[in-house]
Amino acid sequence: MHREKKTVLPASRTATAGLRMLPSFVLASVERGGSTSLYRYITAHPCVGEAFRKEVHYFDMNAERGLDWYRAHFPTRAWAAWTRLRHGAAMTGEASPYYLYHPHVPARLARVLPDARLIALVRNPVERAYSHYHLNVRQGKEELSFEEAIDREDERLKGEWDRLVADEHAWSDRHYQFAYLGRGHYAERIAAWREHFPAEQLLVLRSEDLYADPEATVGRAFEHIGLPAWRASGYKVYNQKPYPGLDPATRRRLVEHFEPHNQRLEDLLGRELGWA
Repeated sequence: MHREKKTVLPASRTATAGLRMLPSFVLASVERGGSTSLYRYITAHPCVGEAFRKEVHYFDMNAERGLDWYRAHFPTRAWAAWTRLRHGAAMTGEASPYYLYHPHVPARLARVLPDARLIALVRNPVERAYSHYHLNVRQGKEELSFEEAIDREDERLKGEWDRLVADEHAWSDRHYQFAYLGRGHYAERIAAWREHFPAEQLLVLRSEDLYADPEATVGRAFEHIGLPAWRASGYKVYNQKPYPGLDPATRRRLVEHFEPHNQRLEDLLGRELGWA
């Protein structure tokens, strides 16, 4: 089936893959959760080198391409040595939003990057679902109304999760595009990641905190990743697009749907999230 995130790499990168770093951190965040903003804030740090493309999608869409293909996305070890001399540390990382939701990513990532520092940036699932829907509309992938789309989600995705779980090489455009509700069931996915990584290796941040207090939230990310303290000159918000307000009746329906899932996440994290 069609896969959308194929990256075409310059020959110079693939030829020098053996000279390049692997990530020290990975943002396994949610679609429409603010991962682009957080990634830009982190990679503005003088000790961090950007990936060739922020969303590499190796562990979900491109694992068959091999580790050299993955390495080709990151800075060279020579860059890292120079940066350590100048700034005292050097690292790189990526941010692929589908990682949190794909069933095979935690195990794949644990095999390749067992010591990577992980960050999950999660957003109120009501707002995330509605924003995700409007992204699909803008990209010409969605013709249903939002209410029709969530009514038909189970029908559209019937059997897709089981097929992905059963076949590690399978792909599902429907699962990737139309899981407006499913992608907001964060607790079950965080629990799945914790089967492969210690809880302290995965930092869970709220998108709302990133936008309300970016300096403090990015500071938590720096500390978790192991970066020295550093202050940016500003915090531009990326990929923020206007869309119509959500119908109040639909909002109430979604709040009710997500309430038990949010409660399980709060229990798992041991803190309140304040979503309604």
